[in-house]
Amino acid sequence: MADITFFHNPMSRGQIAHWALREAGIDFDTVLVDSEAKPQALLDANPMGKIPTIIHHTSDGDITVSEAPAICHYLAEIAPRQTLLPTPRERGAYYRWLFFAAGPLEQAITARSMGWEVPEGRAMMAGFGHYDLTMDTLEWWLSDHDYVCGDRFTMADVYVGSAVDWGMAFGTMPERPAFSAYAERMRARDAYRAAKEIDNAKIAEAQDG
Repeated sequence: MADITFFHNPMSRGQIAHWALREAGIDFDTVLVDSEAKPQALLDANPMGKIPTIIHHTSDGDITVSEAPAICHYLAEIAPRQTLLPTPRERGAYYRWLFFAAGPLEQAITARSMGWEVPEGRAMMAGFGHYDLTMDTLEWWLSDHDYVCGDRFTMADVYVGSAVDWGMAFGTMPERPAFSAYAERMRARDAYRAAKEIDNAKIAEAQDG
């Protein structure tokens, strides 16, 4: 048995965890999940049946982790090499933008995609303020930093990078030079390419079938 059981659907946020697993260099077995027929093993581990979910098999027993940003950080902590974790100096930026992407950025994109607009004068009540403010804030950071923590790739870039990559691909984020340049840096990584090649092949296979 591999160290990690990875419940995955390539047409989902599972792509984030897949990339993270390959960056971490951890042995894993993939369980492909049909969105309409989720296996009992997944539901036993995560009653919501959410993808991605991982189970880490340890000598002390199984550890289940769900939620893509949590999975990313967890994998960085158990990776054979600790280079994906922030240094003490980098922790502020690492956690700030990891949670920014999981909170305000995802909220802003979801709200815009659903056609939900924050009423005038109510921005303080929304965790993201409003869409343009969220995009401007991320652009402000990425305009002056090659990676989340500055000049070095960390696991936070897997999660933030996935959000920007998808935002550029599906038009849910505006085309801005800082976003495009950051996405290209992510797409150049070997682990990103390896995960994407497999996921794209699985998607094509499912569509052909």
